[in-house]
Amino acid sequence: MGRGGGGLVKVAIIGTRGVPANYGGFETFAEELGWRLAARGHHVTVYGRRGFIDPGLGTYRGIDLVVLPSLRSKHLETVSNTFVAALHASRRGFDVALMCNAANAPFVRILQMAGVPVALNVDGLERKRRKWGVAGRTYYRICERLSARLPDALVTDAEVIRRYYRRAYGATSHMIPYGGDLEPPTGTDVLEEMGLERDQYLLYVSRFEPENNPDRVVEAYRLVGGQRRLAMVGGAPYAAGLTRRVRDLADDRVVLPGPVYGDGYRQLLFDCRVYIHATEVGGTHPALVEAMGAGRPIVYYDTPENREVAGDAGAPFRFEGESSLERVLARVLEDENELAAMGQRSRKRVAASYLWSDVADAYEKLLEGLC
Repeated sequence: MGRGGGGLVKVAIIGTRGVPANYGGFETFAEELGWRLAARGHHVTVYGRRGFIDPGLGTYRGIDLVVLPSLRSKHLETVSNTFVAALHASRRGFDVALMCNAANAPFVRILQMAGVPVALNVDGLERKRRKWGVAGRTYYRICERLSARLPDALVTDAEVIRRYYRRAYGATSHMIPYGGDLEPPTGTDVLEEMGLERDQYLLYVSRFEPENNPDRVVEAYRLVGGQRRLAMVGGAPYAAGLTRRVRDLADDRVVLPGPVYGDGYRQLLFDCRVYIHATEVGGTHPALVEAMGAGRPIVYYDTPENREVAGDAGAPFRFEGESSLERVLARVLEDENELAAMGQRSRKRVAASYLWSDVADAYEKLLEGLC
């Protein structure tokens, strides 16, 4: 759709590290939504960051790529890149912009002053992440308020987050989750390289950050008997100490390959026996819904956000007490009938609520409506 008319949109997706996805949930979101909108004829540009995306790539899956610099520090990387990207996009004749991350709310006005309406996807409550100090938490609290007031449309990815913004700030948002129906893998080479057998290993996928609990997962798995392997997939550029702790805690059953993307990631996901989701903070986590879409049995850390996504499809756990991770795993890991039933419930739940085609429909309608 051109501005004020019907048809196709020229849309900028800003605030992620870029595509091809090689970092986290927002990057997966930008890629999966971006190529689908492009396939429908929309002109999609995704802004990315140097150091994560090859500046010479140009296009990917029908998406135009713009790669810009950032200040490489935990506190400034995201906001510095988004500031530059917003300035760049404000002069490129976009019909609409989709901005990711509540931390980027202060830059909404740059685009609006150039006549570009903005939808802002806030993700979860970032200020709750333990990696942030007082200054970081205060900044995110301010950005929550700006997110509720500045954008032309506020997007949340879970009902829990939608209700929070309504209760805390009186803000109405569009609740649009992530999709979980990935294409099956085409190979098995990554499994072979890691020495993993199909349906015989457990899988954890997340950045190694405190609120994602990789160390507590490894620590709990030490208490689980047997020889099944646990693949801990992930890493983090600003959490070297936690990564060292995970390695120190790991026994010889634990595989630590670092981050894995693309077909390798799908190989690990579609062939695991059980998927462990241990994240405390956020809305709808892509890796969780993707594991469900792959028909995997899931065990998940019991938070309102994770419970909303998993529903009856998985087994909740805590890190202590009767529902501790090691006890839940001991209960389900060798129960073939229960695992099969859990996998079926996972796939059914994604088919009902977390399809990428439905996500693309919702964003297409939203973005067209803003033009």
